[in-house]
Amino acid sequence: MKIIKYHKLFLFISAALVLVGIVAIGVFGLNKGIDFAGGTLWQLRFGGSQPTTDVVKNFFIQNIKAKDPSVFQNTSDNSVMVKFGNISEGEHQQFLSALKEKFGNVEELRFDVIGPAIGKDLEQKAILAIVFVILGISLYVTYAFRKVSYPVKSWKYGVITLVTLFHDVIIPLGLFAILGHYLGTEIDINFVVAVLVVMGFSVHDTIVVFDRIRENLLLNRQTLDRSGLANVIGRSIDQTIARSINTSLTLILVLLAMLFLGPSSLQYFILAILVGVTVGTYSSIFVASPALLMTSRVQKSSR
Repeated sequence: MKIIKYHKLFLFISAALVLVGIVAIGVFGLNKGIDFAGGTLWQLRFGGSQPTTDVVKNFFIQNIKAKDPSVFQNTSDNSVMVKFGNISEGEHQQFLSALKEKFGNVEELRFDVIGPAIGKDLEQKAILAIVFVILGISLYVTYAFRKVSYPVKSWKYGVITLVTLFHDVIIPLGLFAILGHYLGTEIDINFVVAVLVVMGFSVHDTIVVFDRIRENLLLNRQTLDRSGLANVIGRSIDQTIARSINTSLTLILVLLAMLFLGPSSLQYFILAILVGVTVGTYSSIFVASPALLMTSRVQKSSR
């Protein structure tokens, strides 16, 4: 019941986080990986003394004639990520030989080339996938709650679900915009997969709470005033909060173990899911249910 009592505070926190996410995306933009932007991504590990990113960047500019290459240090496996324009396989082998001649023992960990047309097509399909999933889930929730039209219209359940899903997507996007600006973290197809996983987990949590609210509303068919609806929603949250937190905590612990002990190639993919699951659990309990109270048709108690 305390959650409903302080629902404006929780909604304010969520609104602030969403605003920070939107501002971060607007100011920094998203650092698109080659999956979306096209180009070459080359991951290298130097066997001798580790050259600085500036030294590597200058080498690519002067010797390989790469236009505006991006070079980032991957501290997890002591490698360097270099991103630049498209090259052919012949140029790849030629440049690798030049690197070994300059720096000695150079180990190639990853080499990917994607054309700009393919990258643009992947970006459009990724955006459509996220939009269709959000709309599809919202329409399904509206249909599923069609028998509970008072004191909250069934379509409002769908709209609130849509808002919480937007909340759960925009906050990780904002975080990755900040990480992309300061650490060079890229948005790739793995991030899109992580977002879709988060949306599925989040809506599952939201529906569990909504379903308990629906059951309690059906048991209290008498006319509800605002305080009565608040009691029903508060009681429903109390009945489901332990399950929601325990389920999420189990997944979060696994994700934390994978984040710190798993392969570096999956580090940001796991981070995206970890942040999304945490935010999704918060929104299911502290955003979705209080939003039902604020959009209800019942009036304040006259007492």
